[in-house]
Amino acid sequence: MAVVNRTPDSFYDRGATFGFDAALTAAATALRDGADIVDVGGVKAGYGAEVTVEEEIRRVVPFVTELRRRHPGALISVDTWRAEVGRACAEAGVDLINDTWAGADPDLARVAAEYDVGLVCSHSGGLAPRTDPHRVGYADVLDDVRRTVAGLAERAVRLGVRPDRVLVDPTHDFGKNTYHSLELSRRLGELVATGWPVLLAVSNKDFIGETLDAPVTERAAGTLATLAVAAWEGARVFRVHDAASARTALAAVAALRAAGPQG
Repeated sequence: MAVVNRTPDSFYDRGATFGFDAALTAAATALRDGADIVDVGGVKAGYGAEVTVEEEIRRVVPFVTELRRRHPGALISVDTWRAEVGRACAEAGVDLINDTWAGADPDLARVAAEYDVGLVCSHSGGLAPRTDPHRVGYADVLDDVRRTVAGLAERAVRLGVRPDRVLVDPTHDFGKNTYHSLELSRRLGELVATGWPVLLAVSNKDFIGETLDAPVTERAAGTLATLAVAAWEGARVFRVHDAASARTALAAVAALRAAGPQG
């Protein structure tokens, strides 16, 4: 899953794909480099300038429409927590709604059911959208994540989302400190064991930077290492900024697993 941010203030690319043509080029490059899904976002995840529903729709819907026209066989996802935006994007042809804020808008799952598109169910520790954790604590972070995302997934199915179109995301760094995100990475197999396909979104995130004392421009190696561990543990979808490198790393993991014991 390749990230294309139609925002002027992304933490990673600092607006490199805010321009319409630049975003189209980035999506085409990612698909050429092995991405299966293009995930389009119109609002920065963290603190920043307010983005209204109307502005978010203006940023993402025309782009999704053109992306669908140019790449009819590609899978397209929209990263939003708002039902109004999800509905507009579903009408424009997205295949998946990536709700990174844990059902903050309860109607978003209903939109996914109505339009028969997929839904990512995430964990944010109860935080409101676009807020950062402060002295957050869990008795067991993996247990909290597991109960939350499984509950959201089951609710989505009850509302009419097809079970085979539901993904769960432990959502590293959202409502979590670095220790929590590392713990989730080490114990990801426990989340995989729920049976819900796991999406991993760790690309260049702060927990990698803090662990390695690396600025955002120097987190590629840490990202690939985390992806490899997650793939070995059974994660199924990987949201990344560098599709080519991720595809190579994941192919290596697949080959190692396929080799199996000898003799």
